[in-house]
Amino acid sequence: MSGPEVSGPEVSGPEVMSVLEAAVAEAGLEATRHGDTVLEVVLPGERKLQTTCRFEVGAHAVSVHAFVARNPDENHAAVYRWLLERNLKMYAVAFAVDAVGDIYLDGRLPVHAVTEPEVDRVLGAVLTYADESFNTILELGFAASIRREWEWRRSRGESTRNLEAFRGWLDRD
Repeated sequence: MSGPEVSGPEVSGPEVMSVLEAAVAEAGLEATRHGDTVLEVVLPGERKLQTTCRFEVGAHAVSVHAFVARNPDENHAAVYRWLLERNLKMYAVAFAVDAVGDIYLDGRLPVHAVTEPEVDRVLGAVLTYADESFNTILELGFAASIRREWEWRRSRGESTRNLEAFRGWLDRD
């Protein structure tokens, strides 16, 4: 393996941050460092155009946080059930909600497990889970808003390009 690697019982924050930055650079991603303990990485997606993943380096673990979607407008029970069922199949991170109901991916890695390949796997997991679940979360939790937007745009001859992912159930309804 090339690049820095964290090992041993006494791992320092600067060593962990060095590994995080090397992994992000190797992946060719944009990142912003905030002080000595926080690194934000922008992950490009297809359905969710970008996801910001935040690494927070602590004394014993690195926390991983990524915003996925705001608090659903409707159908909360179905959205949260779907998220919990997905959690059973996920690696390194899990869906969570904050105090206002916004949806995140959240996880922890022990500092001794932080290696470039592991950081790459975690970034891949965050990107995959955020991107693959985004449209389902929108369909379950924002259907009425999407339907209103679709109808408004069509009635005025406006572009519906960014709503095409939902065309199937919108046309069916």
